[in-house]
Amino acid sequence: MTEKLPEWNAAKVFYDTAYSSEGISAQRRYPNEELCRFIGRHFHHLSHDEKRGIRILETGCGSGANLWMLAREGMETHGLDLSGASLRLAKEMLASHGVSARLQEGDMTRLDYPNDFFDAVVDVFSSYCLTQNHGEQYIREVWRVLRHGGLFFSYFPDKSSDAFNNHAPSTMLDEDTLNGVHRKNSPYYGNAYPFRFMTQQEYSDLLMSHGFEVPYCETVSRSYRRGKEIFAFVTIEGKKQ
Repeated sequence: MTEKLPEWNAAKVFYDTAYSSEGISAQRRYPNEELCRFIGRHFHHLSHDEKRGIRILETGCGSGANLWMLAREGMETHGLDLSGASLRLAKEMLASHGVSARLQEGDMTRLDYPNDFFDAVVDVFSSYCLTQNHGEQYIREVWRVLRHGGLFFSYFPDKSSDAFNNHAPSTMLDEDTLNGVHRKNSPYYGNAYPFRFMTQQEYSDLLMSHGFEVPYCETVSRSYRRGKEIFAFVTIEGKKQ
């Protein structure tokens, strides 16, 4: 068996514990708004029969808050997560909406799917748990499993976030990645595994260096503690060339 990445193990323990103790309330129940926008931009015009021909993968699918929406759209939906506890909840979530998806437990840096298999791969606040080197390995895997012209969507922490710029007592594992979020009044405090941030330009450059065109890249943010703290996300699309 291939040895797992250290951050994979740390994140797995964190999420297995959270999902086992908190159940479905450990994660939101409704899909990410930016993902909904992505699906609307690219697939809303397709007929139901055409959507059935679309094969889509969510890496880091958690308890299925995005998967049920993708499946209800009529696409062949696949979900990958490192937590077996989350996938058990995802099955319940999908069943409650009367839909299904093909679920797999595994490591997003070693996608167990054939080359050129998916029309789209989506990452909603999941691959951030990978350090810089392993994050690049993930992008290579995404490129491999996408068909020519296939789309990648990512919703990823931005370096303009106060959680990054005022991160002490967290320490840096590399120029992008904290060893967790350890400041008590920070958003996502208690996430005790690698937590990575990129700017729009850094993420665009990363995708383009691995053969993607970047047709869309924006930043969205929200405030915490009555406006005292900002947490921002890069929302980006890549198209396999």
